[in-house]
Amino acid sequence: MSLQHFINQAMSAWMSQEGPNADIVLSSRIRLARNIEKYRFPTLSSNEEAKEILKLFEEKFTEESFDELGKFEFIKVDEMQPIEKRVLVEKHLISPHLAEDSPFAGCLLSANEEVSIMLNEEDHIRIQCLFPGLQLKESLKVANELDDWIEKEVDYAFDEKRGYLTSCPTNVGTGLRASVMMHLPALVLTRQMNKIIPAVNQLGLVVRGIYGEGSEALGNIFQISNQITLGKSEDDIVDDLLSVVQQLIGQERSAREALYKTSQIQLEDRVYRSYGVLANSRIIESKEASRCLSDVRLGIDLGILKDISRNILNELIILTQPGFLQQYSGGALRPNERDIRRATLIRERLKMEQDQNKRTEDDDL
Repeated sequence: MSLQHFINQAMSAWMSQEGPNADIVLSSRIRLARNIEKYRFPTLSSNEEAKEILKLFEEKFTEESFDELGKFEFIKVDEMQPIEKRVLVEKHLISPHLAEDSPFAGCLLSANEEVSIMLNEEDHIRIQCLFPGLQLKESLKVANELDDWIEKEVDYAFDEKRGYLTSCPTNVGTGLRASVMMHLPALVLTRQMNKIIPAVNQLGLVVRGIYGEGSEALGNIFQISNQITLGKSEDDIVDDLLSVVQQLIGQERSAREALYKTSQIQLEDRVYRSYGVLANSRIIESKEASRCLSDVRLGIDLGILKDISRNILNELIILTQPGFLQQYSGGALRPNERDIRRATLIRERLKMEQDQNKRTEDDDL
């Protein structure tokens, strides 16, 4: 399999497209937690109940089309290979919990991979919409439309006072989790993130790593999401998150401007050194690759590096994770083999970018 073919097949819309504020915001996600009335929640349900829910969704929604999203594919998680599960987790299409802990888990996946509907995770249904850039309101609109679409076929567990009922009390109410994935290298380099994180937490939001709860902020990528779902409307939750995200965007841009103004040579040196590591390494660990990719992306956004796609961070931060590396290689790899393959894939991707730019220049002559 060629690298170009692999990338074309592997890239979800949020990775390959640019949205609003794409220099800082990689993606926006809306997730709605729902449960079906008359079924026990997944934490207490029987295997038979879980099977019935999978069967219901397979019969009602497989191959069904929803507006421009196209047809949905029904996936039974226990029929997937471990590497395939890991790839879906790395693409943020299913949660680690769904991949590992539920023997009767399933997923409905839209053709463009903007929407995934997880089944028998912590709740019976988790509707997820993932859009490129800062598009929280657009994501919420689609999620609500999907919610109405599903509710035509099932009755949700709902209480007039409490709202939607969920396995975890923190999701009761709207059942809404809104999150934004942001690249904040300048705030990290200027040591402002250590002050920002507790300040954001005090506003009822939480700052996590690239794969959510318990994960690291690889490549200076952070997820900002709401914690409160009860007592607020969906629009209020999204508006509150948007307000904080827009402030962070302004702070990150100011920090980038200040860094470039006061430390231009040092910053350029850091960017070019990281690019050199990525372009020439024969073996590279995940953390080092993520750090260097973050530096290169910052260099692209500041105009230090020319003729390199901004989406290269989106692509390579995902493509160089263990699941993708093993899928690209066609089988399981030991850690050292993954580090070698990671370095090879990055070199090939950067060379592909150079070759594309050279062809464009030749065509312009």
